[in-house]
Formats: sequence, C-alpha cells, structure tokens
Amino acid sequence: MGRNGVSLGFAAYFLWGLFPLYFKLLSRSGAFEVVAYRIVCCLVFCVLAIAVLRGWRQIGDVLHNRRAVVVLAGAGLLVSFNWTMYVWGVNNGHALDASLGYFINPLVNAVLGVVLLGEKMRTAQWVAFAISAVAVVVLVVGYGSVPWVALGLASTFATYGLMKKKVGAGVPALPGLAIETSAATPFALGYLVYLGVVGANTVHLEWYAVLVALAGPVTAIPLLLFASASAKVPLSTMGILQYVCPIMQFLTAWLIFAEQMPPARWLGFAIIWVAVVIFIVDALVHSRQMTVQQADAEAELVAG
Repeated sequence: MGRNGVSLGFAAYFLWGLFPLYFKLLSRSGAFEVVAYRIVCCLVFCVLAIAVLRGWRQIGDVLHNRRAVVVLAGAGLLVSFNWTMYVWGVNNGHALDASLGYFINPLVNAVLGVVLLGEKMRTAQWVAFAISAVAVVVLVVGYGSVPWVALGLASTFATYGLMKKKVGAGVPALPGLAIETSAATPFALGYLVYLGVVGANTVHLEWYAVLVALAGPVTAIPLLLFASASAKVPLSTMGILQYVCPIMQFLTAWLIFAEQMPPARWLGFAIIWVAVVIFIVDALVHSRQMTVQQADAEAELVAG
C-alpha cells in the first residue's frame, strides 16, 4: 500500500509539474479569464464526479458544518487568487519565479505553523528558512527586482494550506474542492458575463474551447491523487515528493520557455536548493527518529 501511495503522490506532483506547459497553451486569454473558466469547469467536473461516485451524502455532511463551509469558501477565494497569479506568471515570462515560489513554500508553511499555530521549528528548519531568506535578498539585489510572483505564490498557497488544515482531515478532497469552487464561481461567472457583454471573450466554439474546458479535470485530478496518496504514505515522504513539481517547472521555464538565468539568478536558486536539501535531510532524520521512538514505545507496552 505504501508503494502504491508513493506512486499516487508522484503522479500528483508530476501532473502539477506539467502545469506551465498546459497554461502556456491558453496564453491567448488573460489570466483572469483563464482562471474564471478554470473555476467554473472545475466545479462542473466536481459535480459530475460526485454524481457518478454517489457522494452527495459527503457533501451534505460538510454543509452541516458551518465553520468548515466558511473556511472552505475563504480558501476557495484565496486559491483562486493564487491560480491567477500563477497563470499570469507563466504566461508573462515569470515561470522561473513560479517554480521558486514552490521551492520555498514548505519553508513558509513551517514559519506559519510557528506564528499562527504555536508549533515549534527544529534548528535545521530555522537554518533552512534563514538561508532561503538570504537567497531572496540575493535575487533582489543581484537581479534588480523583487520576485513578487514567487513570494506571492508561496505565501498564498501556504495560507491556503493552513486554512485547509483548520478544517481538518474530516473533509474529503472532492466535496471540499466542490465547496471551494462554489464560493468562487459567482465571481467567475460575473467576470465571464462581463467579457461577453463588452465583446472581450477570447473563448469561442473551437478547439481552443476544448483546451479551456480541460481546466476542470486538470485541476481536480492531481488533487484527488494527492488526497489518496496522503492517506497512504507518511507526511515526510509527501514533503520530499512535493519537490518534483518545482524541479519540473524550473526545467520547463529554463529549457523550454528559455527564460533568462543570469549569474545572480543562478546564485539565488543555488542558495535556495541548499536550504531545500537541509530541509529534506532534517525531515528524513526526524521521521526516522519518530519511527524508532514509536517502535520503542510499542515494545515497552508489550513488555509491560
């Protein structure tokens, strides 16, 4: 089961790693229009999937939890902003910054846990965060601009993850995503109606419309794979697998999109990768220690 979970997790992050290639195909449209269609198509896909899987009872259970609904609605609006920033970045020459954002996202997650949840970071985690901060300074000074796409993506997605954590594991992925997209759908539909009224809509009945409609399953399928994997493998393993996505995005931006990598940017990314290695090694060591402690505790319990 563990091996199957790793495969599912890898598949989720691999698909997320392909996102720059997909959204580059939609460069005819602006980021707001792409995300508006993405929200609507994702909701349609979720409703169809729930109907096929007969998951209406799960939806009803979540809707009875007012706090969960409010948090999921807020998360849906926040992740819509994150999506918009990502699509804009990919289609406006900032795909490298997008990959940088997802390299530093786990470090931002750890800091938010300390600040807002009272969690404690280990020494190695603090070192990794400090090194990543140095990398950002290097990028700002050496490259001449603040990597606001990277910082915006990291902070919004980390906050989104925090909001999902507050809801807890009791909300299944599919109903949760359906409620999130439901909260953002009125704004998305309003914007699409506006585009139609002023004649600025770029999506018509042609092959391009099929590409746009695929935004629904493109969004939902990796999330469902991720949810299934998270239930089968340790969190530390998922923490390592998550770097598949930014590595793929970095290679896509550099090798396929041919975004510039001057020395200052190479130096900044190299420092970030040092922080990532420290973060991963610490996670592996900590996970092993926890496994040994759990085994010792179980042995003592049996002996007692």
